[in-house]
Amino acid sequence: MRRQLPFVLVFLSGFFMIFQYFVPHQKSEFVYEFLLDWLTIIGGFAMALGIWSLIRVSYDRIKRQRENWGYSVITLTGLFLMMFFGITNWEDGSFGVYIYTAEGLSNSMFVHFFDFILIPIQATMFSLLAFFIASAAYRAFRARSVIASLLLLAALIVMMRFNPIFGAWIETVANWLMNVPNLAAQRAIVIGLGLGMVATALKIILGIERGYMGQG
Repeated sequence: MRRQLPFVLVFLSGFFMIFQYFVPHQKSEFVYEFLLDWLTIIGGFAMALGIWSLIRVSYDRIKRQRENWGYSVITLTGLFLMMFFGITNWEDGSFGVYIYTAEGLSNSMFVHFFDFILIPIQATMFSLLAFFIASAAYRAFRARSVIASLLLLAALIVMMRFNPIFGAWIETVANWLMNVPNLAAQRAIVIGLGLGMVATALKIILGIERGYMGQG
């Protein structure tokens, strides 16, 4: 029973979500929106579980002083500071007395941490990714075959389309490449992803795929 009950719940939930999509009724839409609200609630609990898991893993790394455990100290410090400043705010009231307000997102320290620490870190990560992308593009665009040569030529045209030296013709060719072959490939990928999602959903509903139960 302990194994069959989750399968029954998954089957009923999945079948209902498929069935209500084809029932254009107000009650069906109400139930659908009600279930979407529950997704938000479950997402909140999942976020809390993720935070607790991060705290446990980081604390264990610090306690055992494993390799690079100092980064875990910085992680936990940043986590608790952002949580504290995100739910509290102290404004300067009369006679220099600080009063508490509940608008944590307007906390000056919260804004400073976000604008001057988090955003520069993200910018640094994306700037480093640019070099990895350039390296991967160099390896992928080596003209070892006809297909690789066409890929290299198309990539050069798209990258050079904003260069005024080549004139308007290169922009026309680049727009054609983006709107015709590239868009056709994107649509094929989207269709393939959709079919894969449907197949995976059916496998989960019918109990063929049991990965969520910790089984293969």
